[in-house]
Amino acid sequence: MKVMIIGAGKFGYKLAELMVLEDIDVTVIDKNIKVLEIVNEHLDVLTVLANGLDIKILKELDIQSYYLLVAATDSDETNTLICSIAKKLGCAKTIARIRNPEYIEQLDFMKTEMGIDHIMNPDLATAQAIEKYLLKNYSFYSDDFASGKVQMIDVNIGQTKEFVGKKLKELENFNGLLVTAISRDGDIIIPDGSTELLSNDTIYVIGKSEGIQRLNNHFRQDITKRDIERVMILGGSNIGFYLAQKLAKANINVTIIERDKEKCKELTEKLDNALIIHGDGTDMNLLEEERISTMDAFVAVTGYDEGNLLMGLMAKQSGIPKTISKISRENYSKIIDRLGIDVALNPIYITASNILKYIRGGKIVSVSLLIGGQGEVTEIILGKDLPIIGKTLEELKLPKGIIIGAIVRGGQVIIPNGKSILYAHDRIVVFCLTEDLPRLKTFFKPHKGGVLNELWNRATGIR
Repeated sequence: MKVMIIGAGKFGYKLAELMVLEDIDVTVIDKNIKVLEIVNEHLDVLTVLANGLDIKILKELDIQSYYLLVAATDSDETNTLICSIAKKLGCAKTIARIRNPEYIEQLDFMKTEMGIDHIMNPDLATAQAIEKYLLKNYSFYSDDFASGKVQMIDVNIGQTKEFVGKKLKELENFNGLLVTAISRDGDIIIPDGSTELLSNDTIYVIGKSEGIQRLNNHFRQDITKRDIERVMILGGSNIGFYLAQKLAKANINVTIIERDKEKCKELTEKLDNALIIHGDGTDMNLLEEERISTMDAFVAVTGYDEGNLLMGLMAKQSGIPKTISKISRENYSKIIDRLGIDVALNPIYITASNILKYIRGGKIVSVSLLIGGQGEVTEIILGKDLPIIGKTLEELKLPKGIIIGAIVRGGQVIIPNGKSILYAHDRIVVFCLTEDLPRLKTFFKPHKGGVLNELWNRATGIR
């Protein structure tokens, strides 16, 4: 499979990096030579210094031989036009990044009339992820799989005596739960039963929803349960706007603090049910005047990672039950566990996960990047032609970095062991380190020959 990415910013770079791991031939186009030099230094891709709107360049690169073009420049209009041109020149599929809230009602029209197959809106996707976290009962961030029957949660164990110093096999009340990974000082450990937990480890646990609820209740036993009624949002960005819209519809009181006066006026006009405050959100005096300590949640979504992390930490120290910070720099993900912030979300990972699901095709139900992009959880429906069908997990001899965390069969969730057998039509949830993705695909590639194999090759890029 050949994929062209136009725009080599943070998102374009991350997407190219992930696609290289998928064994996809990637071409990256950008007008900035310094950006392309960075891409060339770190990724095995073809880079082209050019304007993505240049029809001559697209023809020279034989755009009709590409399966997918992703337009990820900073301009929504440019991305739309690039996709339209590429489609008319014969590119099979196109994806456009469109973020402006003004276009939200026109997306179906744009897809139909402009030849865009998929539209990605990182800001909207991030707002949806924040809303999901705020409106559920979990103290910690989690993701849902198998229509909510299976969940994955990441928990910093802090100094909790029931965990610190214990080996995984010694943990009590862990029936129906599996620790798939441990994040320790920025490093990832794939554990076994003899792995000992240390203070401030973050554990990634997958299991039945009721088991996850039980674990969550254990960690929040000293916290008075509070429904989310009041939320303070730092930053009137697109994410802040989308989130305020969604929370207002859920009858939640929203306060937005934004330092740009014109932006405040714009938000006031568009949001009827939110309080817009013009001021510096890093000023604790202002936050105290706005009664930050009475808030049920604090969300920092400015354009500055450092400010988002700092104010998330300050909010947590003020006693707010749920704090969320938006980050975009990958290197910050290694310090999140130490700060005490409940959740740090990276729009790049959220959007890249959605595109990976789109690329991989029909049998891939969902993809979630986590642990700073070092791992992912994938939900797969097993076809009858896979070589793993009818085998036990022991027989598969999976690498240590690949863990089948759950099997859903006939609506029932099974937390597997080595004796568990995989059957056709099983829905499985797999944790995999990014470095082991090539190995993972070999286990889920159909037998050679036939139409199914050709479809799989086209959908996954495996040759």
